[in-house]
Amino acid sequence: MVLLHVLFEHAVGYALLALKEVEEISLLLPQVEECVLNLGKFHNIVRLVAFCPFASSQVALENANAVSEGVRLHFHNLVKGLTDLSACKAQLGLGHSYSRAKVKFNVNRVDNMIIQSISLLDQLDKDINTFSMRVREWYGYHFPELVKIINDNATYCRLAQFIGNRRELNEEKLEKLEELTMDGAKAKAILDASRSSMGMDISAIDLINIESFSSRVVSLSEYRQSLHTYLRSKMSQVAPSLSALIGEAVGARLIAHAGSLTNLAKYPASTVQILGAEKALFRALKTRGNTPKYGLIFHSTFIGRAAAKNKGRISRYLANKCSIASRIDCFSEVPTSVFGEKLREQVEERLSFYETGEIPRKNLDVMKEAMVQAEEAAAEITRKLEKQEKKRLKKEKKRLAAIAALASSENSSSTPEECEETSERPKKKKKQKLQEAPQENGMEDPSVSFSKPKKKKSFSKEELVTSDLEETAGSGSLPKRKKSSPKVETVTDPEEAGNRSVPKKKRKFSSREEPLSSGPEEAAGSKSNSSKKKKKLQKLSQED
Repeated sequence: MVLLHVLFEHAVGYALLALKEVEEISLLLPQVEECVLNLGKFHNIVRLVAFCPFASSQVALENANAVSEGVRLHFHNLVKGLTDLSACKAQLGLGHSYSRAKVKFNVNRVDNMIIQSISLLDQLDKDINTFSMRVREWYGYHFPELVKIINDNATYCRLAQFIGNRRELNEEKLEKLEELTMDGAKAKAILDASRSSMGMDISAIDLINIESFSSRVVSLSEYRQSLHTYLRSKMSQVAPSLSALIGEAVGARLIAHAGSLTNLAKYPASTVQILGAEKALFRALKTRGNTPKYGLIFHSTFIGRAAAKNKGRISRYLANKCSIASRIDCFSEVPTSVFGEKLREQVEERLSFYETGEIPRKNLDVMKEAMVQAEEAAAEITRKLEKQEKKRLKKEKKRLAAIAALASSENSSSTPEECEETSERPKKKKKQKLQEAPQENGMEDPSVSFSKPKKKKSFSKEELVTSDLEETAGSGSLPKRKKSSPKVETVTDPEEAGNRSVPKKKRKFSSREEPLSSGPEEAAGSKSNSSKKKKKLQKLSQED
């Protein structure tokens, strides 16, 4: 008798199991645990009634969000066709989809780069300040009046690198001084001070060291500017609302101090207000004194503009808006700076309310306007992203087409060489056949047969004509011989007769296609041809 039905949830689907003979008291006994581990004994307790697989990973994810050891252990044996490998793959895929749904991962919105860049920026500020003070002290021995004229550290290092020895400074360098100082009065003051300076003389090697060190400081200050530009671009991608509200540097410091943008979004407004002033807070709690009013947000311009009595109130209001902005940046699909600009306007209105008493707008009205503008901005951003994706796909197609064209050109460049090789091979065979062909026609001299075949034929004709003249010289009938000489030429030459009977094309084709004879067959053919020639010549001579 079935006592209980159990619905078991798996990565591949749902299974309905029927339980028999359930003993809740003896579940912890080792004998019962051994029965659970054994498949045969486990079948007597649990039986699979129905199984419903998931249609897709999305359905599995929804069911996993919405909806024991023995069933989990033997589940792949209860379902037919389900192996351990497929079950592991299903579990892994479901885990990945669950993680992607919980954590919205985007490469462009990684806040770790912001944390590292703002930390490096603070370190560079300290180092540049220390090195600049070293340059001021070092070069101040030679030109002490320059410190009072120039206050900026980077400009002072550039001037120290440019001036060098103050005695060499003259009117010709005044234009360059104006370019470096961006002020004609300061440049003129530097020139006048160099002429009446109280500094000590300095050697050339000392000047070289000062110039090299000041060039290092100048390069560090330039890198600091480029790093600040990089931080602004990253903050506009990761936390545009927070950076629009409180600034890139202060927003990045808040993210770095919290550990991540997600942690900052989880903090309440009171924590954001004193973030960065933990020591003062704990000291006040220990001594039961006044707690700090602000931490890192003190670097914002709003608190500096507020009056002394309103600093605490404006810092509390600003912390509230920073908490809202960080949550919008963290959990919005398409982050925009619209909400940050509207929140900044609210802080400005509250600051003016503390000073003039002008009543600010309600938060509900401001957020309605921000929602409308944010939807338009999000639509525009999605259009730009789609265009960029289309451009990227086009470039990818062009690149693949270029690779395919290069591969085809390589194949085509290799095939003509092969064709040339194949065309050269039959030519060599033709030459060999033409060289061996005269031997088949009855030519006995091998040295003559390997020379040009046309000259052989003409040479053989002359021999035949001279032999005819010598044989008919004794008869004394010269006119008859003249008349018969063309007949002799047409009849006596066996090669011409053969050429007339067989066309040239056929003869060439036969020389190409017929296999070359060798050995005793070739010798027998040559003998028979020579004997036939001799018989024909004898008959002609008798007729003459």
